[in-house]
Amino acid sequence: MTYATVVADKPGQRWVLSLSLSLALALALALAMLGSTVEAHDAEEQRAALLDLEQPHFDHYVLALTWHPGFCGSRRQPPRECRDPALLAGTDEGFVLHGLWPSRPDRWIAQGLSTQEWQRQGCFIERPRPAGDFCQAGPAIALSDSALEQELTAAMPGSASCLDRYEYAKHGACMGMTDDQYFDGSLALVEIVNDSALGAFVRAQRGRTVARRDLIAAFEESFGRGSGRALALVCGGPGNRLLTEIRVGIEAEHVDDFPARHSLASVAFGRCPARIELRRNS
Repeated sequence: MTYATVVADKPGQRWVLSLSLSLALALALALAMLGSTVEAHDAEEQRAALLDLEQPHFDHYVLALTWHPGFCGSRRQPPRECRDPALLAGTDEGFVLHGLWPSRPDRWIAQGLSTQEWQRQGCFIERPRPAGDFCQAGPAIALSDSALEQELTAAMPGSASCLDRYEYAKHGACMGMTDDQYFDGSLALVEIVNDSALGAFVRAQRGRTVARRDLIAAFEESFGRGSGRALALVCGGPGNRLLTEIRVGIEAEHVDDFPARHSLASVAFGRCPARIELRRNS
């Protein structure tokens, strides 16, 4: 599919068609095809990991993926994963994992818990949050597979600040999933997004400023026409122009079919400006 960006700066101004997006998407798709060729042998493993995420007692997930250079550039006091060159290496090759956030469980809806309170507390409603730093007081992640542990370290640089402990304690521990299932499924979702036209488009355009609508168009190139409703773009930094994160809504009942169009769920619209900077590692 070929896209053209339509621009009209003033009423009555002649429409100008730019083919820059179609060229970028062609490159993005080529890169995505290369990536899928490399990862094709993992398709069955990905589906098996996603099956473990299919849960009947809540409605949907929000997959939160960080664009790490933008996240680090937006922080006044950057955490360790933004200061250590070893942890920064390769983080502009694709999105990295922030978290996988289930919606309110049915049992809490029945008790009248609001969406806002669930988003604020999550599993800490049932298992109170430990006092102090999660690296000191939070329950450790004990993955049974060393290969999975290595994959998580590479795909979630925030684990250097114990983000993995926090995310599982808040979003996975009370949802009927082991830490292995939670992170194995999360990593499969990360791989699928990074192998999509959106992931390839962002890699191809890193270091540049792009139109918000072009990011949404790249998402729809992989996930289907109209699927942009399942994508939220999150920005920060000076002028709120740095892409820091994307959030993708996924139906819990159909998560094993991701990225099929019917597996997507609508999410709240992001607040990024019309022009977005895709920062890259220096």
